[in-house]
Amino acid sequence: MTREQAYNLVRPRFSNKNLFKHVLAVEAVMRELALFFTQDVEEWGLTGLLHDLDYEETMNTPEQHTLVTEKILQDYDIADQIVHAIKGHNNLVPHETLLDRALYAADPITGLIVAAALMHPDKKLAAIDSDFILRRFKEKSFARGANREQIKSCETFGLSLLEFTTLSLRGMQRISDELGL
Repeated sequence: MTREQAYNLVRPRFSNKNLFKHVLAVEAVMRELALFFTQDVEEWGLTGLLHDLDYEETMNTPEQHTLVTEKILQDYDIADQIVHAIKGHNNLVPHETLLDRALYAADPITGLIVAAALMHPDKKLAAIDSDFILRRFKEKSFARGANREQIKSCETFGLSLLEFTTLSLRGMQRISDELGL
């Protein structure tokens, strides 16, 4: 599957533009992590782009989240490790590979970064840095939905919280226009 095919599959499944921007942000973070770890950038990007394919359909049945995606993707030429990582981000399978662990951590950090950007007077990703984000990270009431333990799982694949935040922010800054930030 190409990025264009994945985008065309994902885009119509999101009526909420912010949820769509979330999958774009996770894709950008995953691509940045792939560059850092010298992994397949296209494969990692697809993993991020497709990870919430069924979210709007399963938001009231979270135990089904990613299982519907798995069924949808059976009709496409998608690597097994992508499907495994997608299921892993909902804790339906163990986080066994670098790809699995990266997606698990990347998913919530995008929300933290967006929230940090939106609280800045400029409301732009270019206006914030990792230190600013990490100060917000320590505030438990800030971006409450961004699971801090899940973000800190970056340490299981060899990145400090600062390194992971820096890479994630850089990835999202690369697509700031698409994110509207």
